Amino acid sequence: MCRNIRQLHNFEPPATPEEVHAAALQYVRKVGGAAKPSQRNQAAYDKAVAAVAAATSALLDELVTAAPPKDREVEAAKARERSRERYAS
Repeated sequence: MCRNIRQLHNFEPPATPEEVHAAALQYVRKVGGAAKPSQRNQAAYDKAVAAVAAATSALLDELVTAAPPKDREVEAAKARERSRERYAS
């Protein structure tokens, strides 16, 4: 599950709230051990996702770098090429 969490820092345009939420959801699912929590645990999952998303947003707002921002399309193309090489038969 966690391999779906992508780097969110230093991209142009910056990470969206939806991307931050998706990363938080993946993290909480991994730590909680369930992709779909029971109804009894749903509130705890929702609360944890909100807390992790808030912490992630705060972290991204405070990080500083001298590196130029990465282009999302270029990085996605690199990832596709790595995947193509990895899974070529």
